[in-house]
Amino acid sequence: MGNGERATGGADTARTSTASAAEGSPAAATPPSPSVAGEAAPAAHGSDFLQLDVAGAPLGGKADWLARHLRHAMADGRLAVGAKLPPTRVLAAELGVSRGVVTEAYRRLTEDGHVEGRRRGGTTVVAVPLTPSPTPSGPGSPRGRRDGRLGTAAPCSVFTGDPGPDAFDALRAATARIDLTPGQPDLSAFPRAAWLRAERDVLAGLSAEDLGYGDPRGAPRLRHAVADWLARSRGIRVEPDDILIVAGTAQALTLLHPVLRAHGVDNVAVEDPGSLGTRQHLLNGGLTTPPVPVDEDGLRVDALRATGAPAVLVTPAHQFPTGAVTSGERRRELLRWAADGGLIVEDDYDAEHRYDRPPVPALRSVYADRVCYLGSVSKLLAPALRIGWMVPPPRFRKELADAKRFTDLGNAVLPQLVLARLMESGRLERHLRLLRGRHVRRRDAMIDALAAHLPGAVVHGAAAGLHLTVTYPQEVPDTELAAAALARGVKCQPLSWHRQLPGRPGLVLGYAAGPSGAVAEGVELLGRTLRELTRTPSRPAATGTGAGTGTGTGTGIGIGIGIGIGQTVSGGTG
Repeated sequence: MGNGERATGGADTARTSTASAAEGSPAAATPPSPSVAGEAAPAAHGSDFLQLDVAGAPLGGKADWLARHLRHAMADGRLAVGAKLPPTRVLAAELGVSRGVVTEAYRRLTEDGHVEGRRRGGTTVVAVPLTPSPTPSGPGSPRGRRDGRLGTAAPCSVFTGDPGPDAFDALRAATARIDLTPGQPDLSAFPRAAWLRAERDVLAGLSAEDLGYGDPRGAPRLRHAVADWLARSRGIRVEPDDILIVAGTAQALTLLHPVLRAHGVDNVAVEDPGSLGTRQHLLNGGLTTPPVPVDEDGLRVDALRATGAPAVLVTPAHQFPTGAVTSGERRRELLRWAADGGLIVEDDYDAEHRYDRPPVPALRSVYADRVCYLGSVSKLLAPALRIGWMVPPPRFRKELADAKRFTDLGNAVLPQLVLARLMESGRLERHLRLLRGRHVRRRDAMIDALAAHLPGAVVHGAAAGLHLTVTYPQEVPDTELAAAALARGVKCQPLSWHRQLPGRPGLVLGYAAGPSGAVAEGVELLGRTLRELTRTPSRPAATGTGAGTGTGTGTGIGIGIGIGIGQTVSGGTG
């Protein structure tokens, strides 16, 4: 299922649409200005509000030092949204630095999306961090030095005990300056102009009758467009009547529950490690979920046979969370298992987000009668659209269409028609090409940061997707590391959330939603946090739930791309 549903229960972002597309640190949500109604936010005419001593600035790093202090002033309310920054010449004179230092600091804030320059209105604050960043270090700080230690922050209750059905809701609600939650697309990249243009085109040709109740299976025009899309991008040849439009992959699983049970299927095997969100949906439908280990070739079919499960849910194009691609031999084994009477539920997760490998054909393109195919646009456009599709085996088609009818009479028609227009016009493919380039830059920034700040960690799944999974050798429970990181303003998910069997501790880190600077800073904070937890005396041995896939190939990478299920990150070039 889409990982907004898969790993987060819905996408959550710590930035607004005002964030710049440039790569830098994160811009965050724009809160209401504290100014009195009807009054303009006050201008910052000088540097008194910063209370800075330039003697505390590091040599050769004054611009970064100043930018950090300005961000902190925005976060704690000294610089509200709408406030004007001092002119560069004035601030440089008051601080006793060159004007170039101030100009560079303002440039970085502009790239972050925190400020923007207005021709005659000066440089104005347009977005601030959701929570105050850690107090900037140095004797010039009005709040003292920051020693970079964890301090006395209480452990985050989000990661206490086994994750319940509300775990993703609680994690979304937790504030963080840097959000590395997996499965989140870059919502600031949503193609607003193209969507509006497509919506105008649709409305111009829409009849009054088209605004009535639609076909519960989905608008015929969208089902035609999806059939063409699947043929071009996934090698799946289907007729429009074979397709059922659903409200995301989460609803597809919900519709499947009673149909599977009616056919005598009461347990569905799942990959391990595998999506906690998917497992929760299956359990909610009264189905048991026996775990099947995953290795570098994908799901172990021998272990699947040992479970005796009549059905299995797999993510063969880009396994969540390890990123493994099901090998050709393993695919043949899986299809032989299906030919013996098994049902494959194929969640085509992240299939379109590939960077360093050729496309992998969908299983549904090979064996239509034994594969139920699921897909969505949650990661390509936005989870809020709630549009996905399923291509069930012929024997389930009518029952699933009936289930959809009695659930909600079908998805809203207008968004379906707009999406169909985007697909028909080629704009959706152009958007995908834009995203791929952006994602590669952010992924590379994360890999470089991991090499610098988490040496010895093993990176999984770098060739595709929106996240990396990282396992580490230290005996620190990943829930403890995730809680400590959240206390420092970095949000991510522990790998153990997605395990049922024991395995190495690790983190699942999303890189798509934030600019490269934010991604690198978040990894740096994670590395610092892990080092401090490792130094803590009397630490109990780490225990995890779930299957380990962290053996890796032992291939060292410093700067570069980790391809394959496991590669050791080092400071060298292996």
